[in-house]
Amino acid sequence: MKDARDVIIEPIVSEKSYGLLDANVYTFRVHPSASKPEIRDAVESIFGVSVLKVNTMNRKGKRKRNRRTGTFSTRSTVKRALVTLAEGDSIDLFEV
Repeated sequence: MKDARDVIIEPIVSEKSYGLLDANVYTFRVHPSASKPEIRDAVESIFGVSVLKVNTMNRKGKRKRNRRTGTFSTRSTVKRALVTLAEGDSIDLFEV
């Protein structure tokens, strides 16, 4: 079993993630090998909330060209988790 702080890497702060806060859905960047039950347990233990649902997505890194040398490189691939909390629970880290 991994430590909860190793599973949840950081919260995602974007316009789309702020739009999901109205539906009580929070977005996190998670460890690539983390499973949905591990993510649920980590969020519940770190923030003290109850999780209803966890959706995950693997986002492939974009291919970028170096303007000076003309070579290509790739940004890192990221795994994200959309965590739906129970009614009445919230994470004040995201409050606006």
